[in-house]
Amino acid sequence: DLVTLKAYYYKDDLGKVIEEGPIPEDMKADVEKYRNILLEAVAEQDEETMMKYLEGEELTEQEIRAGIRKATIAVKIIPVACGSSYKNKGVQALLDAVIEYMPSPLDIPAIKGVAPDGDEELERPATDDGPFAALAFKIMTDPYVGKLCFFRVYSGKLASGSYVLNSTKNKRERIGRILQMHANHREEIDMVYSGDIAAAVGLKDTTTGDTLCEENNPVILESMEFPEPVIHVAIEPKSKAGQDKMGIALQKLAEEDPTFRVSTNHETGQTIIAGMGELHLEIIVDRMMREFKVEANVGNPQVAYKETIRKPVKAEGKFVRQSGGRGQYGHCVLEIEPREPGSGYEFVNKIVGGVVPKEYIPAIDAGVQDAMRNGVLGGYEVVDVKVTLVDGSYHEVDSSEMAFKIAGSMGFKEGCKKANPALLEPIMRVDVQVPEEYMGDVMGDLNSRRGRIEGMEARSGAQTIKAFVPLSEMFGYATTLRSRTQGRGTYTMQPSHFEEVPKNIQESILKV
Repeated sequence: DLVTLKAYYYKDDLGKVIEEGPIPEDMKADVEKYRNILLEAVAEQDEETMMKYLEGEELTEQEIRAGIRKATIAVKIIPVACGSSYKNKGVQALLDAVIEYMPSPLDIPAIKGVAPDGDEELERPATDDGPFAALAFKIMTDPYVGKLCFFRVYSGKLASGSYVLNSTKNKRERIGRILQMHANHREEIDMVYSGDIAAAVGLKDTTTGDTLCEENNPVILESMEFPEPVIHVAIEPKSKAGQDKMGIALQKLAEEDPTFRVSTNHETGQTIIAGMGELHLEIIVDRMMREFKVEANVGNPQVAYKETIRKPVKAEGKFVRQSGGRGQYGHCVLEIEPREPGSGYEFVNKIVGGVVPKEYIPAIDAGVQDAMRNGVLGGYEVVDVKVTLVDGSYHEVDSSEMAFKIAGSMGFKEGCKKANPALLEPIMRVDVQVPEEYMGDVMGDLNSRRGRIEGMEARSGAQTIKAFVPLSEMFGYATTLRSRTQGRGTYTMQPSHFEEVPKNIQESILKV
């Protein structure tokens, strides 16, 4: 420890027995060097300390800690603690550093939220006397007590057995019991105060990112934005008997993890699980086996392609059915045009003179959105289009919402076929850290995966390669990277944007 100038020895596997000792002889020169760097950084924080340091006076431990805290809160330095969570070593020192150097809620502005019924900004100060406000940040399924909801209290206090409002979903919830969670045991408590983290039992509708608050003082705190899943795989139980158990397990896992989604493909009847990457879904399948005793087979991952159009077109949708009795009649003329990538769907109504009664216009919009779910190329979702309703006609007796919905859907599909449709694939932002000697190999591999290298950054003997690579080419990349770099390369990957698929690859995807 450069502040106390002591060495710490961990004597047991649990990391509870810690022995203090002097700095070993062979490390004294290094300690001296890095301590001077630390003292310089601390001295820069205020003039008095700087003068004392320049005059050669020894800074006290208290002054050093105060300097580190000041610089950390101003985000000028980043304290680094050493340790291993796996071996349970250095954990106490890390927690002490959090308390000593990180800003307390009183050092930073009060958390801001918005009123549920509008955009009025509200503040919730970090005090026990304020109105209760908390954020649910994790859901966990416990075999003994059921669903546990972890929450962080930003303001006010809460007693067990009381009622709160889930302002995100506008639902009233009862807090059955409040548990103080420790690593390997839990303790029941009657009250939580501002700044506490606890777990509640008995919440039915609360999920990760929801705000809990007083019923007569509602507020929605900043919610968490969860990225859309990027990888989809088909999953099925190994035995017929496991079908129900698998459904329950997947539902519980989806409650815990908002980035994990479960759905059923109505065309194939398969259960599809979606997540943030291969490793994410591997862990989910492993947890199903360990925690829920469900064995499952996983099919090859499917990439979530999307479709769009390249040119503006005018299209007509007409649905006429005449059978005995009342018929069906819906007719609309649409102008369909592409929009900027990422800008989504827009519907514009330009009907004049009531050629289509206004009660049928939302039905046309709904029909178009229905058709967008299954594109004309490969049945993938259509994105980034603007649809303008310009004309149409109706029948006094036979027209209905259903008829116009079908007409809207037919018109959109017809238009898409003529609008030069294109397939879009998800592109990932990939950062690869590799030792310099493997640079050529790794870059060659990224290029062969249709990657686009954006740049490189040198970081202490290693290089960080920044690239954009199609998700479909990234399956199994972790293994390839390890084998090419003797296990020394690592990478991170996150969804970036969608791009058009090259013609030859589009054909092979659509054949499948």
